[in-house]
Amino acid sequence: MGRLRLLLRSTAVKLSIIYVVLFGLCAAVMVVYVTAVSERLVVHHMRDSLEQEITQMRDTYQRGGMRLLFSVIDRRAHQPGANIYVLASPQGEVLAGNVASIQPGTINDTGWIDPPFSYERFSEPDRPSRANVATGYVFELQNGMRLLIGRDLGDPEELRLILKQALLLALLIMGVGALIIWLAIGRTALQRIDGMSSASRKIMAGDLSQRLPVSGSGDEFDRLSDSLNVMLERIVKLNEGLRQVSDNIAHDLKTPLTRLRNKAADAIAEEDEQQRRLALEGIIAESDQLIRTFNALLMISRVEAGSSAAEMSEIDLSAITTDSGELYDPVAEEAGLRLVCDIEDGLKISGNRELIGQAIFNLLDNAIKYSSDCSKTGELRLVLRRDDDAAALIVADDGAGIPPEQMDEVKKRFVRLDSSRSKPGTGLGLSLVEAVVEMHKGELSLAPASQYFPEIQGLAAIVKLPLSAV
Repeated sequence: MGRLRLLLRSTAVKLSIIYVVLFGLCAAVMVVYVTAVSERLVVHHMRDSLEQEITQMRDTYQRGGMRLLFSVIDRRAHQPGANIYVLASPQGEVLAGNVASIQPGTINDTGWIDPPFSYERFSEPDRPSRANVATGYVFELQNGMRLLIGRDLGDPEELRLILKQALLLALLIMGVGALIIWLAIGRTALQRIDGMSSASRKIMAGDLSQRLPVSGSGDEFDRLSDSLNVMLERIVKLNEGLRQVSDNIAHDLKTPLTRLRNKAADAIAEEDEQQRRLALEGIIAESDQLIRTFNALLMISRVEAGSSAAEMSEIDLSAITTDSGELYDPVAEEAGLRLVCDIEDGLKISGNRELIGQAIFNLLDNAIKYSSDCSKTGELRLVLRRDDDAAALIVADDGAGIPPEQMDEVKKRFVRLDSSRSKPGTGLGLSLVEAVVEMHKGELSLAPASQYFPEIQGLAAIVKLPLSAV
């Protein structure tokens, strides 16, 4: 009983009930309409038949007078399914006919009789006389006598009744069938909802590995499950990032904070003014590095939260890449490197100009930082080209590269392969690039630079961003 109440509260069943009710109303209107139209058609056909009969009787009277009219009426009155014939005097007295009695006043006026009149037939051998209802037409002969030719309404009424019963039976069968289908569909929908509810309870209990079931039919339940599963994947990824940040903060922020405290203590204890000034400058440098770290974390959080998505517009990626190359060319030259640019013009994307520029700066900064002291050719590559419906941005260096098994690891927050921390940085550069690329529905990947440029052996960072629709 509880399951039935749950079924009746489901949206699918409520919609089904509304559909059945509306269908029943439409079907009832159809029954009434079809019955009324059928009855009108039968009555119209009957009147046409009576008009032909009246015309024939007029002609008969004109050709043979009363004798021939009596003969024709007598012959037709005894045929199966005969019309009603009543011949009356000018005073209204019934002289002849095939009915036992007729409603008084029926033949007082000529023309179509409206409303229908009642009459009684002569008793038949196999059944007693019965009251009937008929319609007819009264016309006056030349000698003043009146002739009524009518038709019993029992046949049209019986046809209307049969038609109504047939339509009502069909409506009943359709209603029962709709009820059975409704229960079957509602039960199936409830089973799928129960599966989704069960998975949701496990997720709420903390098992984020659970996913909502997908049947593969592509209906609204599948679309909802797919959307929620993508959301769960996103939540899991954010939780994993949060866990990694929590784990790494102790290592990557505790050390500089400890150094900062020690330098502050040394500055307090230092008696020499020059040495104290140097210690304070070291404290400021450490503080600036911490501020940069927290700014990078804040930017990554904002990007992942989508707070910059509202500032998206069509931007010229080719122009941004060109400006970035021109900005970093002297930086590379100062580090003893040569930046080689190959940028295709006219590539536009939908994005945030500042964030895309920051991502390119981070890639170029990493390339210069990790290849300045170990480059064989002294070259950096900055390439932008069309790749089907996407723009492919490649930043390649000729440094030491990264082992393939660690290429995914370096994109995580605070991960630095330089375990000695001898090079400046926060370990957040690639994390920010990946967050920006994902916000733009793109993809960041790392690969050996030799896959794209055989003459250099370092690392290539490849960013693919979808182009704007033309």
